[in-house]
Amino acid sequence: MMKDKKIILGIAGLILFIIMISVALSILANERRDLLRLKEQRKEMIALKDTLLLLSRKVQNVEAKKELSNVQGIAQAVEEVSSSVGLRDRVKTVKSTGKRETRDGFEEEADVYIEKVTMNEMVNIFYRIKNAPMVLTVKKVTVKKSFENPELLNISLILSFLKNK
Repeated sequence: MMKDKKIILGIAGLILFIIMISVALSILANERRDLLRLKEQRKEMIALKDTLLLLSRKVQNVEAKKELSNVQGIAQAVEEVSSSVGLRDRVKTVKSTGKRETRDGFEEEADVYIEKVTMNEMVNIFYRIKNAPMVLTVKKVTVKKSFENPELLNISLILSFLKNK
């Protein structure tokens, strides 16, 4: 009888040990899954942090451009950009399409038509618009070949100029 009780206790202890090991392995597997999920979230957070820093730098640059600008209107801004590229005489029309008040200031739009420019001059115009010391953005662009010379281009732009209040 004693031997039977010892065998039963041994088997019960072994079963209890196996149950405890299986519970511990299950908990360990869950913790590993959580760790992998947290590592992925950490990678996403780092990527989001980098994106946020990049966006905040861009916002600071735009804010700095707003402060630097001493241009009074869209016509003056177009004049400044076109003269810096040497295309003042090729800008045929600058039609203001209106002014509207935004949260940060006033936004003024204009249709600008530039005739007979080369591809290099067009790239220079867009570069100057992007890097102008003012908030000047291109809303729409239409590029067509010139009727007189197919190597030259006619550009129609809708530009937006943002000025502080």
